[in-house]
Amino acid sequence: KIVHQRLIKVDGKVRTDMTFPAGFMDVVTIDKTQENFRLLYDVKGRFAVHRIKSEEAKYKLCRVKKVGVALKGVCYVVTHDGRTIRYPDPLVKVNDTIMVDIATGKIKDFIKFDSGNLCMITGGHNLGRVGVIQHRERHPGSFDI
Repeated sequence: KIVHQRLIKVDGKVRTDMTFPAGFMDVVTIDKTQENFRLLYDVKGRFAVHRIKSEEAKYKLCRVKKVGVALKGVCYVVTHDGRTIRYPDPLVKVNDTIMVDIATGKIKDFIKFDSGNLCMITGGHNLGRVGVIQHRERHPGSFDI
């Protein structure tokens, strides 16, 4: 009922489908009550709705899954939520986190995937745990751990 009245926004777009798949780091906005929420994982790996301020609801954090070059040498990045963003900063690599402005879809800032940075585990048995990156195991030709 509430969804069909066009009151709910997910990442800045009105969604009228009750089964729309909202995911990790998505911003859910209810304009009538001026409430903003971000979907995060709790420590048991379930989705938790976290209340945020309106300033924080203007951006979302996205993990870079792929970096590539399209036709005519146009660089692009693909994020964990399926966004393709053209002309990124040349320093952005795979596994980095970018801050995406929801209104424009442009990159505002980025955070490198390095030791000493804060992170949230988004897969496996430790889903939802928050910690500091200690070290990174590199396996050439395979996956990094």
